[in-house]
Amino acid sequence: MPVGAGIFLGIVLFVFTSLDIFMLVSLLKPGDERNQVIVWKASSFTLLAMVGANILDVIENFVRAQPMSQNPFIQLEVAAIVYFVALMFYKKRHGG
Repeated sequence: MPVGAGIFLGIVLFVFTSLDIFMLVSLLKPGDERNQVIVWKASSFTLLAMVGANILDVIENFVRAQPMSQNPFIQLEVAAIVYFVALMFYKKRHGG
């Protein structure tokens, strides 16, 4: 593997690890009522997005008659990205 590709993959892994840690900390950190509502809304949106994506994946695999092949690492990273974007959106919307 070229050095540039290794550096890129290292940076991507660091960013995804940071997003995962940020997601866990924001879910566990107690806060005032406004912050709890923001985290609740972001969490609900993330759950809805992940369940919707999984339902579409199941339907697609059923129609194509293919076995289910989901990578849990990719699912975790997509959930972290969706949660981060939703959290930033609701913080901006609710003045956080």
